[in-house]
Amino acid sequence: MELLQLKYFQTAARMQHMTKAAHSLHISQPALSKMIASLEAELGTKLFERERKSIRLNEHGKLFLHQVDIALQALEDGKLQLQDASGSVDAAITLDVRVSSHLLPDLLADFRKECPNAEFQLQQHVLSSVGMPSFDLCLSDGAAPPKGTTSVCLLEEEIVVAVPADHPLADRDRVRLQELKEESFITLPPGKSLRETTDAFCRLAGFTPRIRFESDDPATVRGLIRAGQGVAFLPVVTWGGSTGPDVVQLRLEESWCKRSISLSWPKERYLMQKAVLFRDFAIRYFSRLANGTG
Repeated sequence: MELLQLKYFQTAARMQHMTKAAHSLHISQPALSKMIASLEAELGTKLFERERKSIRLNEHGKLFLHQVDIALQALEDGKLQLQDASGSVDAAITLDVRVSSHLLPDLLADFRKECPNAEFQLQQHVLSSVGMPSFDLCLSDGAAPPKGTTSVCLLEEEIVVAVPADHPLADRDRVRLQELKEESFITLPPGKSLRETTDAFCRLAGFTPRIRFESDDPATVRGLIRAGQGVAFLPVVTWGGSTGPDVVQLRLEESWCKRSISLSWPKERYLMQKAVLFRDFAIRYFSRLANGTG
């Protein structure tokens, strides 16, 4: 079994398409197919189910891919660790951002005051892939941290509902979710973790929210609420600024209307010293936010 075979198998397994994998590896498709067939013969088992225009990992293939990922990552980690220890590593920190992206500019700017040479490669809207995580660190919904990672909760924040200042409920301190069932909502687009969380809140209260607008821009959401175009669920800590005098934030009676934000990193990969520094800095940064001292 050769190292090149394992790398070729890993690429084919992740792309699950022989022609595309061969193109990515800059070899011919027949050469890749021959290499995979040779590997399967050596292992004594098939790793893929061949379909008309694609390939699909079978259970044996999934088991083998997991071990191949560990083996190849161990070699990369060994190289990275030596470079890191000698100070010769110049790799950027890969940060996968799935929540609170509007906090990034201040977070990164503050960190680079302490670590001016830090460089980042930001990932957003990246689809989950087969194999080990492709990031160094990941900001995500605490209820669904990425698989294969160790996570720490950065903060837990209350979810409130924001309404126009002239709304009939605006003079209240608290409302029940059930009281909002006839409202028109301004929400994040489908697929966003906060949208999924607040949709779940509504389902638990026995209704489906009536969506009037969808936007992932905080300023746009604030403007729409201010213009009387609907109400919106907002996280109180990471909302990204005050709503202004024309918008009122009401607490929800349901004490479980909260969400958490986590920072995660791969369990089975070496984490660069700069990534460790950023991880620790982010934990302190979010702690200050949660305590109102950020």
